[in-house]
Amino acid sequence: MKNIILCCLCISLLLFAGCRKEEMEQQALPPQKVTVYQTVASDVPIFQEFVGQIYGFKDIAIAARVEGYLEGIHFEEGAQVTKGSLLYTLESQKFEADVAAKMSGVAGAETVKTENKTYLNRIKPLAEEKAVSQSDLDAAAAQYEVSIESVKAAQANLKAAQIQLGYTKIYSPISGIIGRTKAKVGDFVGRDPNPIILNTVSRIDTVLVQFFITETQYLAMVRRYLSQSKKAEEKQERARLELILSDGSVYDHTGKGDFVNREVDPTTGAMLIQASFPNPEEILRPGQFARIRGEIEVVKNGILVPQRCVMELQGSYSVYTVGPENKTQAREIKVGPKIKEFWLVMEGLKPGDKVVYEGLQKVKDGTVVEPAVKEIPLPEIKKN
Repeated sequence: MKNIILCCLCISLLLFAGCRKEEMEQQALPPQKVTVYQTVASDVPIFQEFVGQIYGFKDIAIAARVEGYLEGIHFEEGAQVTKGSLLYTLESQKFEADVAAKMSGVAGAETVKTENKTYLNRIKPLAEEKAVSQSDLDAAAAQYEVSIESVKAAQANLKAAQIQLGYTKIYSPISGIIGRTKAKVGDFVGRDPNPIILNTVSRIDTVLVQFFITETQYLAMVRRYLSQSKKAEEKQERARLELILSDGSVYDHTGKGDFVNREVDPTTGAMLIQASFPNPEEILRPGQFARIRGEIEVVKNGILVPQRCVMELQGSYSVYTVGPENKTQAREIKVGPKIKEFWLVMEGLKPGDKVVYEGLQKVKDGTVVEPAVKEIPLPEIKKN
């Protein structure tokens, strides 16, 4: 029994001595020098990117409206064309012959009309003198009226034939850039059964970009718009959009949304959105793919923290903060989206907190440090 008590006393003395030694060693260590970032609150716009495709402001398909062999191509592929400039000519002989026949029909109808009018003028005096019956006069008058309508019908047929002849020359309906021709001289083109699209003319001084958003994103966008519209100064504002090209560069001009489809596609749950972008240098071309970046939310009094301050372990995020006594404390945080080289902290930090920036490897919970505040400019975020 005495031996057991003696052993316990020895162990207690050793533990006390060890703890005392560790405490003395900690007190002897100088404070660790670390760099800290002091948090500030600011309004942080949140952006989201969508993949879209570019279209011309007008993309007009060029097709033949009559059947025939292609006789001429009167433009340079890929060049600018003006409204009304001649693009294609089709064989016109049969249409010219039809016009000539219809002109002959008009002349014949005019001749009959003249004859009927002469006869009516001759029979009227005779009818007044009772030399001919009233029925003969009525018949002559009716015949003249029929001849008038026959002339109108012949003229209409002539006009239709002239229109068909005019269709053998195909003109540009708009000013823009014309593409590569899909038919060559000598090809048979026409309306039926499968009309050939000969070419497309695009107006691209302004381009349209179409992309899709989810139903959830649409609802968030509508709620934000409604909340903004309640403020008088924001009623006339429209969200600006950025275009990120395939090489990663941001397009010089901003765009604006100008079309929301009337329905959500029930097969995909997505909604079509269309935006327009000015394209004065005509850099953008129909068919290109690009990313559209738009502001979807503004976090009021948000806190941005450099990513190097944040530690991640199995989906949990934490930082070391420095308290009033210059002791570090591990603090769990909830992060939002990344904003360039920063995390947006949704929970866990408040303005003025000092977060360890450099020297994370030197500290643990309760370490005494000598903090030096590092000025780190917040990222430049364009606000719409």
